[in-house]
Amino acid sequence: MADTAHHDKTAKQLRLLDQALDSGRLGPVKRLVNSLAPAEIGNLLESLPPAKRQIVWGMVDPEDDGEVLVHVGDEVREDLLRAMDTDEIVAAAETLDIDDLAELLEDLPDTVIDEVLKSMDRENRERLEQMLAYDEDTAGRLMNPDLVTVRADVTVDVVLRYLRLRGELPEQSHHLYVVNRRRQYQGRIAFSHLLITDPATPVNRLMDTEPQGIDAHTPVTQVARMFADHDWVSAPVVDENNVLLGRITVDDVIDIIREQAEHQALGAAGLDEDEDMFAPVPRTTRRRAIWLGINLLTAFLASWVIGNFETVLQKVVACAVLMPIVASMGGVAGTQVLTLMVRALALGQVGASNALPLLHKEILVALANGLLWAMVVGGVAFSIYRDGMLALSFGVAMVVNLIAAALSGVFLPLLLKRMRIDPALAGGVILTTVTDCCGFASFLGLSTVLLLH
Repeated sequence: MADTAHHDKTAKQLRLLDQALDSGRLGPVKRLVNSLAPAEIGNLLESLPPAKRQIVWGMVDPEDDGEVLVHVGDEVREDLLRAMDTDEIVAAAETLDIDDLAELLEDLPDTVIDEVLKSMDRENRERLEQMLAYDEDTAGRLMNPDLVTVRADVTVDVVLRYLRLRGELPEQSHHLYVVNRRRQYQGRIAFSHLLITDPATPVNRLMDTEPQGIDAHTPVTQVARMFADHDWVSAPVVDENNVLLGRITVDDVIDIIREQAEHQALGAAGLDEDEDMFAPVPRTTRRRAIWLGINLLTAFLASWVIGNFETVLQKVVACAVLMPIVASMGGVAGTQVLTLMVRALALGQVGASNALPLLHKEILVALANGLLWAMVVGGVAFSIYRDGMLALSFGVAMVVNLIAAALSGVFLPLLLKRMRIDPALAGGVILTTVTDCCGFASFLGLSTVLLLH
């Protein structure tokens, strides 16, 4: 329900924006754009063709430029950055938190990066360089190094006076972090607890030692699972010596979860979640041509399998009518298993220890469904063509192909992952080839044996 309301709101905003742009009334456009949150502006920009996108981008409040750039895909960001001069980019970068700046910096030209670094004070520059030292898609890149730390040997009263002297807290601050003299992480205290605790209470009696610090090299997918499993709002990030480096907050994790969902949905079609919906025709054509070419090769393979049974197809026309059904059922069954496997791999729920029990279960499901639908399709085939052998080969082929689909759906993602190929991106094409070839070969092979001999 909430998703529907959000989609309706976005569609309404886009319609109003289009009407105002088409009429040439830019005043309402500017008012509408600057009434939105940066993430909403980013969503609208991604929904506009390039010409209108540049007009709207020029009306965004400069104070929001940096946040908007962070909330659009890589290709749209590159398009927007091309329309900005160096001073505008530097000004936009100055408004960002260190973690957001680390994400944006990778898309900037070297000359602009130098200007951005020069505009930063020494402390923030060192923090940024520390984050950039970690691989992309790790906790070290995701963390925000801006946090509040205290020592364990002070009292709550000292902490409260220290916070009043600071005057302000970093955004999304839920805890202050307790460290020793070497800045090693010891625990954390929720700010809400400070307000209701006796000022004379020592910090070491109040701090919570859970959660343990997240290693900076931890993949962001694992970080997202940890947040989901433990219902964390924030968590500390540490290095190999348990030195506190920063914190990760739930708003960053939500972005990771959304990106994972988009990657799985678009990857199944061979698409990139960062691709601009209005990218130039030549660029989009080149990208899609690659997967269309791969699919064409697999289609030729399936055609070759069919070609080997030319004799039975010439003599029994019904085989040509029925064989797409076998392949289609296998494709659907295999896609169901593949989708579950890709999700399970993303969540770390499948590995060498439980792959065989899962395979056993999926084969039993495939066998049960195969027998059920074999009786249905066999009965339909017999009622139409009055040929018992044709109905038998049709039904048996259905069972064989569903089992093959289960085997492929389980093993294919595991094999692709071991080969360091994204199962969400390549699994669908390979699976379809396997189920098509197996379906055609089993049905036509059985038909050759049962009908021509």
